[in-house]
Amino acid sequence: MDIRIQAIHFDIADALTAFINKKVERLARRYPEITVAEVTLKVVKPETAMNKEAIVKLTMPGHADAVANKVADTFEEAVDLSLEALDRQLEKQKGK
Repeated sequence: MDIRIQAIHFDIADALTAFINKKVERLARRYPEITVAEVTLKVVKPETAMNKEAIVKLTMPGHADAVANKVADTFEEAVDLSLEALDRQLEKQKGK
C-alpha cells in the first residue's frame, strides 16, 4: 500500500508522519484491498482553536474512492476522526 502525506503551507514533523503511517496501516490491515491512502493536512484560517483539517482519501480497485474530511484542535485528532469515518464507510461497502 502506498501512503502519501501532504502538508499544505507548513512542514510536517516526523512524529506526525509516523502517527499517520501507523494509523493508516492499521486500517489497511482490516481492509487489504486499499492500494493508496492520500492524507492532506492544512491549517484553516483564521488562527483559532479547531483549525487543523485532515482530508483522507482511500483508493481501492473496483470501488469508489472513500473520502473523509474532518477539522479538529490537533492534526492527530483530525486524522483519527477521518479514519474512524472511513472505517464506517468501508464497513458499509463491505456489507453490500
